Amino acid sequence: MKSKNDYQINDSRMSLSNESELKRMDYQIPTSNILGVDIHDVTMEETITILTDMATSGRSHHVMTVNPEFIMMAQQNNEFKTVMSKASLKVPDGVGVLLAARILGKSLKERVAGVDAVYELARISHQKKLRIFFLGAAPGVAERTASLLQLENPGLEIAGTYSGSPKVEEEDFICNLIEKSHPHILLVAYGPPKQDLWIARTRHRLNVPLAIGVGGTFDFIAGIAKRAPKWIQNIGFEWLYRLFREPWRWRRMLTLPQFALKVFLYKFRLSVSGKNH
Repeated sequence: MKSKNDYQINDSRMSLSNESELKRMDYQIPTSNILGVDIHDVTMEETITILTDMATSGRSHHVMTVNPEFIMMAQQNNEFKTVMSKASLKVPDGVGVLLAARILGKSLKERVAGVDAVYELARISHQKKLRIFFLGAAPGVAERTASLLQLENPGLEIAGTYSGSPKVEEEDFICNLIEKSHPHILLVAYGPPKQDLWIARTRHRLNVPLAIGVGGTFDFIAGIAKRAPKWIQNIGFEWLYRLFREPWRWRRMLTLPQFALKVFLYKFRLSVSGKNH
C-alpha cells in the first residue's frame, strides 16, 4: 500500500449543472474499419469538442487513442478487442493508422495524437473549470505532468495525482481515491492494453464522466521522453525517431511491419475477391 505522500488529491466536488447532467449526446460519428477495429473519423478540433461534452455529461465514457499496436493487440486479445468495441470514442493516434485507411480506401481525416489532445484538453478544462485526475506512469511523473500543465494554464483544477498500478490488489484503494476527488476527467497512463482493461473494469465504480487511456503521454509532457521534431512527425517517422532514442523498444516496433503486412494482405484479398471494402 502506498503512503499518503505518494499521491495528491484535492477533495472538492465537481459541479455539473442539471442541463449538463441531463443532456443527451447524439453524435453520429462516422467510423472506418481497420482490420476489424472501428475507428472514429474525427479531427482534433472535433475530438476536443466531443471530449468536453462527455466530461460535462454526467455519464460514463471511455475514450481510446488507437495506433497500430492497439489494432494488432486486438487480433490476439479477445478481451481487449471487446473493450475496444465498447469504447465511446476511438480516435486515430498514429500515422500508420491513417496510411492503412488510405490503402484500404477508408476515410480518416487526420491524426489525433494523445499528447496533443491532452494539451488541448487541459486548455479547455481550464476555461470550463473541469477537474482532471492524473493516474499512472512512474512515481512522481503524474505530479510533474499536472504541475506543468497547470503552469501553462494557471487555475487549471487538478483533482488529484497518483502513480499506482493496474494490479487488482490496488484497485479498491485507487477507485476510492479517485471517487473522493470528484474529477470530470480521468487520464490513465498505464499503457495498452492494461490501461484500457483497467478503465473498462472499474468505470462503473469511479463516478467519472470521462476516462481516457493516454499511454506514454505523461512521460512526454513531463520531459522524461522526448517527442520527435514537428517535421519528423509530419512525414510519419516519429516511430523511427523514438526507436533511435530508445533502441530497447525494438521488439515493440516489430508491430509496425507486422501491421503493414496484414493491411496489404487484406487489401490483396479484397482485390482478388472483387470487393471494394
